[in-house]
This record gives sequence, structure tokens and C-alpha cells, in this order.
Amino acid sequence: MLEPVKDATGAPFWEYAARGELRVQACADCGELRFPPRPCCPHCQSFAEEWRPVSGRGRIWSYVVPHPPLLPDYAALVPYNVVVVELEEAPRIRLVGNLVAVAGAPIDSLDPGRIRIGARVHVVFSDGIPQWVPA
Repeated sequence: MLEPVKDATGAPFWEYAARGELRVQACADCGELRFPPRPCCPHCQSFAEEWRPVSGRGRIWSYVVPHPPLLPDYAALVPYNVVVVELEEAPRIRLVGNLVAVAGAPIDSLDPGRIRIGARVHVVFSDGIPQWVPA
């Protein structure tokens, strides 16, 4: 299965996720939350940063159900979903992941017919990877 790319700028995101925490980068000067992580604040151009915890609550902004799978390792999991979740406290921040029935469940554990745009979800973690479950 694909592993996330963990570059230096985004490394803290994955370190927190490995501990079961959802945090996003924030400007330490103006306070603006931002994702994906980047060295400079797009609002005030500051290089000061911090990582703030967020609730992990959000709503499904978009989703896809790949048919057929693009990578052979995913063939046995069809149909599975990939969701884009808009965070409750930061609507401009959208995270990509899978909607699963329960924490740690495989990415094909939820019937794609149950997925609805706008549905409330919350984050769970499986081996340091954020996943989403219905709220």
C-alpha cells in the first residue's frame, strides 16, 4: 500500500498522527491555520510556525470511488473510497483520506452507497494514518 510522503516541512503532522493527534500548521504571528504545511504564511509572509491541535471533526466535501483501481495492490479492495474532509474549525483546510466503518478497518469497510457530501465525520488513526468515520 502507498505510504505518505513525509518531507521535512510536513514531518510534524505525521509525528503527531503517530501519537493519535490531529494537528495542523499555524502561523505563530497572525494565527492563521494552513494546510498543506509550508515554510511561509501565505497571509502575512511570516516564517514563524506552530502546530495546533484541531478537533478532528469535519464534513465530507468531496469523494471518489475508484473503478478499476489504479494500482495493483488495491485490486482486492474495490470498491473503496477516497474522501476530502473539510475541517470544522478551519473550512479552508481539507484533508484527504478514507472513510471507514471503525478505527483500523480496511478502506473497503464502508459501503460507498452510504457516503454523502456534507456528512459529518471525525478522525481516527490506524498505524499513524488519519482515517475518517461517520459522526
